Amino acid sequence: MRIQITKRLFAGIAAGAVGLLALSGCAAGNGNGTGAEPDGGDKAVKVGFFGYAASNSYTQGIFKGVEAKTEELGGTATLVDGQFDGQLQVQQINDAITSKKFDVIIITANDNLAVQEPLQRAVDAGITVVVSSTPVGPDFTTIEPQIDGAISVVYSPVANGEDLAELGGMACEEIEGECQVAYMEGSPSLPLDKARTEAVIDGLKALGGDVKVLPTATGGYSQDEGRTAYQDITQANPDVDVIIGSTQAIAGAWLAGGDQTDIKFIGNGSPQSAVEHVLNGDWFAIWAIDGVNTGATAAEYGIKHHNGEDVPMATDERSLSPNNAMGTREALEESGFTSGYDE
Repeated sequence: MRIQITKRLFAGIAAGAVGLLALSGCAAGNGNGTGAEPDGGDKAVKVGFFGYAASNSYTQGIFKGVEAKTEELGGTATLVDGQFDGQLQVQQINDAITSKKFDVIIITANDNLAVQEPLQRAVDAGITVVVSSTPVGPDFTTIEPQIDGAISVVYSPVANGEDLAELGGMACEEIEGECQVAYMEGSPSLPLDKARTEAVIDGLKALGGDVKVLPTATGGYSQDEGRTAYQDITQANPDVDVIIGSTQAIAGAWLAGGDQTDIKFIGNGSPQSAVEHVLNGDWFAIWAIDGVNTGATAAEYGIKHHNGEDVPMATDERSLSPNNAMGTREALEESGFTSGYDE
C-alpha cells in the first residue's frame, strides 16, 4: 500500500527554559538571577510568561526561549506559574493589569475561553499580549488572534491532529496489507483535545485504502496512563500496527511493548527523550514543535511591538520547527534538531 505524502520544507531553530512560582516566580534577564534590571533602569522591558505550570517540561522549554531572547533585547523575564489552572491564570492576569508589573504578557493558556476577556482588558490597558502555543478563543482551526490587538505565535490543534494523521499514513506506507491504527486521546474532557482527536480520526479515515482506524483509547499525559491504554488496545486488537498519542503516553506504551513489538509509535510532542527515540528507531516519528524557538519568537515580537515596531501578528508555530513539525527520523537527522527540554 502506498499513500502519497508531500514532504515538507525545513524551517529554522532558535533558543529557550524554566522558572518558579506565580507572580513571585523566577526573574531573569540580566544574568545575575536577582531580577534586577539591566542598564537602562525603568526603560527595560518587563516580560511576564504566564505558563501552563512551572512543573511542566514544555513550559520550561518555552520559558528558556523567552528568557534568552528577553535578556538579549535588554529586558527582564519572569515565569508566572499557572499550575494547570485556568481560573488561577485569570486572577494572575487581573493582578498584572492592576499592578502594572509587566509591559508584555506571553501566555500559554490553561483555559482558552476563561482568559480571553482578561487578556483583552490587558491589551486595552496598554500591555502587549502574545498568545503562545494554543489559541485563546473558541476557534481551534485558526492561528489568527481572537483577541483584538494581541499577537499569536500558535499552532492550530486541528492542524496538529491532521499532521498526526498524516504521520500515521506515512507509517502505514511501511505496512503490507491492512494497517491498523489506534489513537490514544489526551484528555476527553478538554475542548482542545476533543478538536484534535476529531481531526486525527477524520484524517486517518480520509486516508482510505488499507488503513483501518481502531476505537480511540484514553492515553492521557503520563507513562502510567499510556501503559494502561496500550494494554487495552493490544488486548482488543493484537494486530495493531501504529499507535499515536502524547509523547508521555507513548513512552509508557513503548515500555509496555518492549522489544517484543513491531508497533510503530508516533508521539505528539518533542522532549529530547522522544527525539532520541525516533533517532534510535524505537519510535516512527514525533510531532516536533520547537518550544524553545517558540518562546524566543514570542518574546522578540512582544518586545518589539511594545517598542513600537511592526511585527507579524499571526505566526504558525509549526513554521518555527524542523520540517514544519513533522518529526520523522529523516527530518530530525537532516535538521540536527534538539528540543532544549526533557521530561
